[in-house]
Amino acid sequence: MNHVFPPAPIPVVPVAGNTSGFPVRRIYCVGRNYAAHAREMGSDPDREPPFFFCKPADAVLPVAPGATRELAYPSETANYHHEVELVVAIGKGGQTIRAESANDHVFGYAVGFDMTRRDLQFALRDKGRPWELGKAFDQSAPISPIMPVARSGHPAAGRVWLTVNGTLKQEGDLADLIWSVPETIAHLSKYFELCPGDLIFTGTPEGVGPVVRGDRMVGAVDGIGELSIRVV
Repeated sequence: MNHVFPPAPIPVVPVAGNTSGFPVRRIYCVGRNYAAHAREMGSDPDREPPFFFCKPADAVLPVAPGATRELAYPSETANYHHEVELVVAIGKGGQTIRAESANDHVFGYAVGFDMTRRDLQFALRDKGRPWELGKAFDQSAPISPIMPVARSGHPAAGRVWLTVNGTLKQEGDLADLIWSVPETIAHLSKYFELCPGDLIFTGTPEGVGPVVRGDRMVGAVDGIGELSIRVV
């Protein structure tokens, strides 16, 4: 079928040690999946069912290994926050997936930043409105190359951290996730059919905070990779 204009290119994330890329279909994000972060956001960290929000696929900002990529400070915010997260890349689709078999659906893992216009998020939240303006904007999902499971295994523990201009701001451990990766996949797949190309941002540890133009963020997950971004 012909198109009335050329379709937008499919967003692609590099794969570590591979010349092929990972085409992105959807981006799902888990909210408040570390107890300490839930508290700093003013919420009860009890183990209630996880909740999710989405970003558009073209919100990804892939960063090559060892590189620092520039990220434009977004419009309409004066409180732009970093959130470092483990990202799960789905390689096998499914619906109503059991937690016991969820890892079979994972292609690999990456480091991601869930960049947030916090002032807009809170203003919308307080009015009971959706968060899209605070979460789903352009370049709001910087991501490192995806580390295939064959090289990383399935990390259930490991340090997650982020620095701003060399100062440690966030630090946690994957073992502290309220909902583990398999549990998150199982729960999400009750509501959506997961497909190859889906990314799941699994939540951020405590210490989120603002960045301004000129700041350099470096984040990492043990055994998965590192992500470096400069705000311009």
